[in-house]
Amino acid sequence: MTGTTRTPLIAGNWKMNLDHLQAIAFVQKLAWSLKDARHDFDAVEVAVFPPFTDLRSVQTLISADKLPLKFGGQDLSAYDSGAYTGEISGAFLSALDCQYVIVGHSERRTLHNEGDDEVAAKVAAAIKHGLVPVLCVGETAEDLEKHGPSAVPVAQLKAALAGVKDGANIVVAYEPVWAIGSGQAATPEQAEQVAAQLRAVLVELIGQESAAATRILYGGSVKAANIAGFMRQPNVDGALVGGASLDLTEFSSIAQFQKHVGT
Repeated sequence: MTGTTRTPLIAGNWKMNLDHLQAIAFVQKLAWSLKDARHDFDAVEVAVFPPFTDLRSVQTLISADKLPLKFGGQDLSAYDSGAYTGEISGAFLSALDCQYVIVGHSERRTLHNEGDDEVAAKVAAAIKHGLVPVLCVGETAEDLEKHGPSAVPVAQLKAALAGVKDGANIVVAYEPVWAIGSGQAATPEQAEQVAAQLRAVLVELIGQESAAATRILYGGSVKAANIAGFMRQPNVDGALVGGASLDLTEFSSIAQFQKHVGT
């Protein structure tokens, strides 16, 4: 468990799953499950990232029932408005009371050919609209073999934050592409090695104080059985969970990692 004052964040990226009715049911059940377990949301923050079409329903539910969950968008446009069919402005997400938005996910980088410049523009757009970007960085198996650990994530981080000023509120998510959806997670030691390098770069980019306050998440085949190992690492402050975030029991258990961090 981290010895800092950074509040751990357990974030569930639903990807393209669950319609708005399914989202309502899932969020209700998640809130009830964590409440029954007496989850301390001040000690461990829990956030969900539904598809855009679900966000209004999730916002209404969380607001009306005063649920202690956070939520965010899975992506945003680098542009505020205009002739960009299918794009989602950060202003729209902000108007929906989103706290977070995922930027630079490996699926966006790979399937939509998003490069470092576009990711940097999206980070800037998120900050402009009062959103906390969850900036994803990570290497492929080929990158790992060719460049070694941390080289590609560090380069992606430097490029994405080139225009970000000291004091910006960001979250960094280290997601080794070779681990996502594979069932084969990185080891806690591997995650810590990269997270420590990323934090050192954050010191260079945004200053010691901001770097110390920035949460670094691990993502890639995270599950209840391995979350405790990651959360014992001093530079790992939470998890960006993919497939397991769609399993109510599993995700609830991941969020309650403190109960088995000592096991």
